[in-house]
Amino acid sequence: MPTKPTTETRVGVYVAHPRRNSFNHALYEAVVSELRARGCQVTAHDLYAEGFDPLLSATETDTVGTTATAGEAPDPLLARHRAEVATLDALVLIHPNWWGMPPAVLTGWVQRVLVPGVAYKLGTADGEPAGLLKAGRALVLNTSDTPADREEHEFGDPLHRVWTACVLPYVGVQDVRRTVFRTVTDAPSETRKAWLTQARQEAAALLD
Repeated sequence: MPTKPTTETRVGVYVAHPRRNSFNHALYEAVVSELRARGCQVTAHDLYAEGFDPLLSATETDTVGTTATAGEAPDPLLARHRAEVATLDALVLIHPNWWGMPPAVLTGWVQRVLVPGVAYKLGTADGEPAGLLKAGRALVLNTSDTPADREEHEFGDPLHRVWTACVLPYVGVQDVRRTVFRTVTDAPSETRKAWLTQARQEAAALLD
């Protein structure tokens, strides 16, 4: 990652929430605006608005085996996402905590986009993966209505494990940062404004 952002600094920003008036979209717009103002080349994706299909088909599973290289993408949108993610210098993923999981559209994006030959390679099923993504850093912004103590002690914060252990390091992203804004439903407007400022600051920090 260059110390100063340039138009060659490519950051992918992805939001996964069905409501355009959600706080997730406010975070998305704030982050995209901040990064573009700093001179980055931002590829911004609202996965619901794009109609990204999260379903991994039986045909795709034939060509996306763990140790194989994925074949040709079955549709132009998927091909675009695979081509873009391989060029990024950093990632920003924005989504709510739903049942301790990302929304289905983002889970499907991971399964269909971060495939062998694009995001990682693996010699044997039980071997260590070699991450292929050039993106060295990622920022995950989550919203939640579960208090932090309960999330940690009762549920074990499963989203933390998903992004910081199971997905991003596997594909070569070693610097994974995550912030949870909570509780969103009852947050006053002043708090939400402060959160948007924080999101801008954390997105900008990816460029340091």
